[in-house]
Amino acid sequence: MEEPASAAPPRTPPKRSRLVSRVVAGAVAACAIGVAAFGSISSASAGGDITSSLTIVAPAAAGGGWDTVAREMQQAQRANGLTANVQVVNMPGAGGTIALGNLTRMEGRANTMLVGGTGLLAATIQYDSAATLDDVTPLAVLFDEYDVLVVPADSPYETLDDLVAAWQADPKSVPWTGGGSFDQLVVTDLALAAGIDPIDTTYISSDGGGEAVAALLNGTAQAAAGGYPDNIDQIESGRLRALALIAEEPVDGIDIPTAREQGYDVTLANWRMLAAPAAITEEETAQLTALIEDSVATPEWQAAVGRYHWSEHFIVGANVAEFLTTERDRIARLYEEMGQ
Repeated sequence: MEEPASAAPPRTPPKRSRLVSRVVAGAVAACAIGVAAFGSISSASAGGDITSSLTIVAPAAAGGGWDTVAREMQQAQRANGLTANVQVVNMPGAGGTIALGNLTRMEGRANTMLVGGTGLLAATIQYDSAATLDDVTPLAVLFDEYDVLVVPADSPYETLDDLVAAWQADPKSVPWTGGGSFDQLVVTDLALAAGIDPIDTTYISSDGGGEAVAALLNGTAQAAAGGYPDNIDQIESGRLRALALIAEEPVDGIDIPTAREQGYDVTLANWRMLAAPAAITEEETAQLTALIEDSVATPEWQAAVGRYHWSEHFIVGANVAEFLTTERDRIARLYEEMGQ
């Protein structure tokens, strides 16, 4: 996840077209990568039984969360002979919407699955992308990954209440950071829960969790929202102090109080999902769904769940579309609060 007390003149929210223009330069380069990858996928997945040749697309560069999901799914299938040939293709750009757009041009080709999640849904809203999740076949929601709110170990903020009190007193004096669009959504949701106008918040967007941690440690930012797996090493080493876990309820194995437990009803989860192209048959949809169910039941996938501290949240069938509609409404509201 990338954006979001005396009387002040009313603000004019930034126009969506201005937001889109800021990503055009990067998207042009990413699109060139996407076109090349799209050609590779098209030839690899043209026909044949799904289990004989499958491509899993990670809509980001190697090493990130979506790539991790794709490669762990690939490993689970390979190790258990669920597919004869499964490859992972990275197609980064514009928050995942480059890959999503390419998937919409593969109608009827059931040999391809796209990894997505909260960040991809958010990007379709943030960038007002032509392609949305309505244009593909959602197959399954796999799990939730939770954000954690952290400050440097030497921060004066010992508790979440300490941090929020300073933020409320002077919103712009407490700069936040995070590694993606989802993290800014979490900060926005916390601001609303604390009675702070998200537009008044200083948010420094970082390119990934590592850069966000660096911004905290060098003093550029005073607080951050980031994925728990991305921050656990820094927390355990004593370099960062965890103030709250963003989850609906306490999570086994994570000894951090939730924001909700501390009086702030912030529960937005960074869920991950898989989707296929549109216009595939009901039989192909059922076959892909069964393949996913078999994959997540393997010892290899279950080991990954523990290794990355994922919280299983498995949804298939018609319930996926209902879930996506609810999440789309929730995320759109947060972007409106950010003035976008």
